[in-house]
Amino acid sequence: MRKEHDFLGELDVPDDVYYGVQTIRAKENFNITGQTIDSDFIQSFAKVKKAAALANMLTGRLDKKIGDALIKAADEIIAGELLDQFPVDPIQGGAGTSINMNTNEVIVNRALEIIGEKKGRYDIISPNNHANMAQSTNDSFPTAIKVCISHKSKKLIAALEYLAGELDKKAEEYKDILKMGRTHLQDAVPITLGQEMGSYASSVRRGIRRIKTAVDSIHIVNMGATAVGTGLNAEPKYIKAVAHTLSEVTGETFKTADNLIDTTNNTDGFADVSASLKVTALVLIKMANDFRLMASGPRCGLNELKLPPRQPGSSIMPGKINPVIAEVLDQTCYQVVANDLAISLGVENGQFELNVMEPVMAFNLFNSMNYLTNAVNTFVDKLLIGLQPNSKQCHNWLDKSVGIVTALLPHIGYENSAMLAKEAYTTGDSIREIVLKKGLLPKEKLEHILSPEQMTHPGIAE
Repeated sequence: MRKEHDFLGELDVPDDVYYGVQTIRAKENFNITGQTIDSDFIQSFAKVKKAAALANMLTGRLDKKIGDALIKAADEIIAGELLDQFPVDPIQGGAGTSINMNTNEVIVNRALEIIGEKKGRYDIISPNNHANMAQSTNDSFPTAIKVCISHKSKKLIAALEYLAGELDKKAEEYKDILKMGRTHLQDAVPITLGQEMGSYASSVRRGIRRIKTAVDSIHIVNMGATAVGTGLNAEPKYIKAVAHTLSEVTGETFKTADNLIDTTNNTDGFADVSASLKVTALVLIKMANDFRLMASGPRCGLNELKLPPRQPGSSIMPGKINPVIAEVLDQTCYQVVANDLAISLGVENGQFELNVMEPVMAFNLFNSMNYLTNAVNTFVDKLLIGLQPNSKQCHNWLDKSVGIVTALLPHIGYENSAMLAKEAYTTGDSIREIVLKKGLLPKEKLEHILSPEQMTHPGIAE
């Protein structure tokens, strides 16, 4: 054990860990979720610390030997090392101070080792004086959240593009499969299964654009704002430099906010990102439910789609197979919607110069992005790629439908069409049979009007 102290007193810290006294206190105080910090967030925070060290070295305030050691330690974390040294709960009081200090302590203790010193020699390299130089939790923590969101958004957007691409493939593959369209859960007019798949792809791409726009807006950071946005203890040269060094470290463009006070006390950018995730989730719920309905049955439902069988569907009913992959996408999206509420409550509960609720915002944002990425990839891999149409059943429903009478309106008029519909409902005969029986249209003309090309595109059949 080694002894470490803060202004509350002294604690024993195990010699083999890289965190220190403030992390120990956080472990004791916050046992909320049973989880630890998201690994992407740890690495994002290390990038922020590296950028700060580089900027402080540029101003000449940070000694080069110490700065180089801090940067090397941060690089190890960015590379995926020491991730087990971040044991604090992601939901915590203190506006993220515990996570910030956990990061500072790990970087400093590793930096001490790098220069040949023992862990805990904070008189040589200090978590507060060096790793936190020209910073506060109130600027470094939200900046790390933004870096992490940007990183995670790339994985999520890749998953959504994967989904849209596979839906496009199905749209082409199913372009000639005519089926019954439905409104109000009732028969409407025909559509092709390919057109339906294409509409899902279009809605997913709209979600991608929505997320990209929201994420682009959070590349404005408040590094150099320090505690309340006034820049106390941060040199103007540092404030000017740190967004540039952060851009170099991350490979993305981050800019310093025009109004650091505003950017320190307002977190509406996180609400924008969360809203984009929520709305995308709503679109995915609708799509997943359509798949479930089209696959319902198979004997006593619509049975227009054949989903890949993934597991037995019942502990009591032999042979039952459930649409579990569509169901898990639904449930994931419900959680994203719920997370958005927690984020919204956090955003509106900021007071004066700081929003102390950023930890719960980060926790839910990261979870939403992780969950959506995993669920979308699962949907494509486990359901969409192996999806099969039931063309015969689609044709059967279409043939039995009265809805196709709508295509006859321009040719036989509304009154005759209404008469046909009524007779079809009464007798159970198909529209085709009744039209031909009554001689309302020649067979060739009728087949032309009711062809997939004519019924699923704008215009009137000639």
